Amino acid sequence: MSFAQLGLCSELVRALDACGYTSPTPIQREAVPAILSGQDLLAAAQTGTGKTAGFMLPLLQRLSQYDFARSNSKAKIRALILTPTRELAAQVEEAAKEYGQFLDIRSMVMFGGVNIKPQIERLNKRVDILVATPGRLLDHVSQRTVDLSGVETLILDEADRMLDMGFIRDIRRILPLLPANRQNLLFSATFSDEIKTLAAGILKNPLSIEVAPRNTTAGTISQVVHPVDREKKRALLEKLIREGNWEQVLVFTRTKHGANRLAEQLDKNGIPAMAIHGNKSQSARERALGEFKAARLRVLVATDIAARGIDIDLLPHVVNYELPTTSEDYVHRIGRTGRAGADGEAVSLVCVDELKLLADIEKLIKRKLPSVVIEGFEPDPNAKPEPLRKPMPTQQQRNRNSGSGNAHDKHNPVTKKPAHQAPSTGTGQARRPAPRPQGKPSTSR
Repeated sequence: MSFAQLGLCSELVRALDACGYTSPTPIQREAVPAILSGQDLLAAAQTGTGKTAGFMLPLLQRLSQYDFARSNSKAKIRALILTPTRELAAQVEEAAKEYGQFLDIRSMVMFGGVNIKPQIERLNKRVDILVATPGRLLDHVSQRTVDLSGVETLILDEADRMLDMGFIRDIRRILPLLPANRQNLLFSATFSDEIKTLAAGILKNPLSIEVAPRNTTAGTISQVVHPVDREKKRALLEKLIREGNWEQVLVFTRTKHGANRLAEQLDKNGIPAMAIHGNKSQSARERALGEFKAARLRVLVATDIAARGIDIDLLPHVVNYELPTTSEDYVHRIGRTGRAGADGEAVSLVCVDELKLLADIEKLIKRKLPSVVIEGFEPDPNAKPEPLRKPMPTQQQRNRNSGSGNAHDKHNPVTKKPAHQAPSTGTGQARRPAPRPQGKPSTSR
């Protein structure tokens, strides 16, 4: 099946052809016709299968059918896309630009941690698609700088992650501001019970699409566990990188402090590395991601803020330097590799402290991970487990757990440090490639 056979217009097919894509992925084959018909949709697919293009392509087509030249009324925001993190918001809006490059569609991205004034100025101009994080959107609502009365389509992207981060209160505050008569699309990596409850309160007679069983990992990802003592992990990681000639590696730690320390140690030992996490400023995070994507940085050390929504072309290696305390996050971490049919490798360095976490992960994904002991790094059979250092909860999670306060953080949950405004709209700006729907190995979501 081709994209044209899905019912997409020639301008969209032309844009996809310019990117070298020839055929839709399974989630796109099912989602695109449903969205074009105006149906509400509840869609789940494992990461890397093209979810972003699955909703962006039909959304652009529906919006393009409006003739602004013949309309005398003031143009309003017609599509609202909510995402849990800034990085994902920026990439979704990039996809809108890339796929809609031959259409008269105007998009804008809005997130916290940056100056709000440029966003207010942009909102005074025509915006067809608004991609936003919930916290910053509510900032604009409180300042009466955004009008949501014309929204025809609401999309919740990575809805399960938004629930994990405590955005449910923010979402419930936003919903009454939208027209009752609208199309609702909910995209998620999994169909948890919480997601089904959220969907029941938003969607109307939705079509349900699940292209992969819950919490499965892509078959193109080879997974292996290397048992090792905790104090030898860094040395083993360096050995794997050097002897395997790994040129691009995404490494996950549980804590921000651990990410900083590991990146500094790797860099000191001649392996170029930078850390990315919630305490980094927006400009620092963008710089680290840009260097890594451009292959000028060998290792990017990240906390789970980067586990979802970060697309890196043909990323070959993901390393769990420390296993996540939440089993589902393992699936999302390793989903950064092996995307859109490409091969990838996921390596987990597991010490005695993490054996219970490993067992929980294997139970979740319903498979035993192969274990390979590296010579010279055999774990001490008499080692005793120590308590794990867990990451600090976000402000939203603290509010949710306490049962009080507002889950809304005006600077978005991932950081409270201001940074320079990232380019969000306009022409002439350098853009990173949008998430790719299909074809050559790519970064589709």
